[in-house]
Amino acid sequence: MRIATILPIIVIASLIALLAGCAAGPEKASVDPAKLKLFTPAPDSVTPKDGAITTEKVALGRMLYYDPRLSKSQKISCNSCHDLAKYGVDGLAVSNGFKDQKGDRNAPTVYNAAGHFVQFWDGRAKNVEEQAKGPVLNPVEMAMASDKQVLVVLKSMPEYVDAFKKAFPGEKDPVTYDNVGNAIGAFERKLVTSSRWDKYLKGDQTALTADEQAGLAAFINSGCVTCHAGAYLGGNMFQKAGAVKPWPNEADPGRFKVTRNDADKMMFKVPSLRNIEKTAPYFHDGKTATLAEAIEKMGEYQVGKTLKPEEVKSIETFLKALTGDIPADYIKQPELPKSTARTPKPSEAD
Repeated sequence: MRIATILPIIVIASLIALLAGCAAGPEKASVDPAKLKLFTPAPDSVTPKDGAITTEKVALGRMLYYDPRLSKSQKISCNSCHDLAKYGVDGLAVSNGFKDQKGDRNAPTVYNAAGHFVQFWDGRAKNVEEQAKGPVLNPVEMAMASDKQVLVVLKSMPEYVDAFKKAFPGEKDPVTYDNVGNAIGAFERKLVTSSRWDKYLKGDQTALTADEQAGLAAFINSGCVTCHAGAYLGGNMFQKAGAVKPWPNEADPGRFKVTRNDADKMMFKVPSLRNIEKTAPYFHDGKTATLAEAIEKMGEYQVGKTLKPEEVKSIETFLKALTGDIPADYIKQPELPKSTARTPKPSEAD
């Protein structure tokens, strides 16, 4: 066969191959199946070790979560700083508390928090039941004078007294401050958001796009999984902010405030990456505005890498696949018990 005859055939064959490649779309990144074992799908709820989650506890906890009368000014509820309609955050660097006082750390999301190994950035609470009791008595946050004052408020409303009796049957006096925490904790234990990521982990390879899978590969290969693994891609360990390079702002020493152990300076609980797209600003000080900037910082200060812009974008694409659905029915604001003549009035006094 003459060359003049062969060349058109080669050209046509090359065009067919090129078109076929375009039709197939971008090549999927290779994700090591062994690395995927570092992650697990989100559970439907997080069961407490010392008791079941009952419908009555959840109903009571939902009311308490939304009730601003648990604050001195009667203007602030749990939902004020952890807005469930906004993925459990308020979008501020630090939240506004009693008389517009500012906290010193960013308010993390409550979604999926019940599955974390400890609570607060410094781990000072062992679970969500214990955590729920802290802000109510914090003078900068909800500023109630004492746990006894909280109980005065609750016992002034017969509907609350009945709700506590239903939630904690068999207890002689169920309206206790510990049970306030237990009820709010029961409600929070079902604040779990699953996403396409969970479908992918369960075997549906089509749940993530090719770009998202490429981002997952970049996430793994960049070393992010050192801290961000498990069901929540975080929330399971403490880590030093500035693991390989000093963090730019060391004014807050982190867990050291709790332990006074020098080894805990700049140690913070590793946050979950679930819904991270929706929970800006980032880090304990809330001074990082965008997800891309947060990824760059993690590369520089935590794993010692200067990530290229395309790597940052790829990882960000994967992280957005971790955004789950807000359980709209579950978080619907309940009708709260009515105040009575015995219910204390709000106060703005110190």
